[in-house]
Amino acid sequence: IRSLSVHELKSFPHHCLHLRKAQIQLGLAIEFLGLPGTIVSLWIFCCCMKSWKPHTLFLFNLVLADFLVLINVPFRIDTHLRGKWVFGRAWCRISLFMLTVNRSASIAFMTAVALDRYFKVVHPHHCISRITSGRAGWLAGLIWVAVVARGIPLLTANLFHEASGRCRSFNSYEKDPVPIKLHYIAFIAEFLLPWFLLLFCSAQIACQLRRRRLDRQVKGRRAIKAVVVIILVFTLCFMPSVITGLVAVYIKKFYPDDCYSYTKATELFKICIVLTYLNSALDPIVYTFSSSMFRDALKNSILKDVLQISFQGGMTA
Repeated sequence: IRSLSVHELKSFPHHCLHLRKAQIQLGLAIEFLGLPGTIVSLWIFCCCMKSWKPHTLFLFNLVLADFLVLINVPFRIDTHLRGKWVFGRAWCRISLFMLTVNRSASIAFMTAVALDRYFKVVHPHHCISRITSGRAGWLAGLIWVAVVARGIPLLTANLFHEASGRCRSFNSYEKDPVPIKLHYIAFIAEFLLPWFLLLFCSAQIACQLRRRRLDRQVKGRRAIKAVVVIILVFTLCFMPSVITGLVAVYIKKFYPDDCYSYTKATELFKICIVLTYLNSALDPIVYTFSSSMFRDALKNSILKDVLQISFQGGMTA
């Protein structure tokens, strides 16, 4: 391995400090923005929704997936503050398993919502377009089984490194164990395939609405906006970690002597991994654009609270 220059060695502690600060700030922002939004969203789904449709059911499961991140973010913040993981080997595996399940479930349910829109607009007479809420519930259950099975390899791998105090599913192994290789492949594939599928769905919806001259109507614009918002959140949260991860793998494989570039790539990857957790804070935007029922329930609850406060203020006066 190439020896690092004096300048590179001196710059490492400075870069690490900035990296740790960025991770802590992102983690705090996710927790403070995501927790209230997720709790309010859960309350609206459980207490204010008058009826359930398939896409509403998928969005509700997206809310449940967000809690897996919000449970774990405080432990990640504590780790960045201390500089090491202090919660033991078992909780390290469980924590990373929950974060992996959240990522997979978020991707799966956002894709399910977009596909529901696609079939409703492009293939309105297809049997999938007429799927009942009961069958959608069974489908959601199968998705959970699949994403839990996808995370099981992490429960069998040694993810806690006592010497460095690190708890990560992405580490530099001399030889990657089979569970870790499976995790790497799934990490990339579960992003790329749904992402291209989402692009396809949005293009087909836009073309179909334009062909029917419905793209200027309210429902047509809402259908396009819903899929576009999902793509934007999907891309912002999940693409950076995939790109920086692939860059790090490329440098490690083809330029094994370039230790400095590899270290910089892995530092960027660590920040981008935190962006993955940002989906829990942005998902309420997805609910608002994807479900008119959620949007109406939110408006009604806000209006009710405003009227109640105004009435109480009037009575006091």
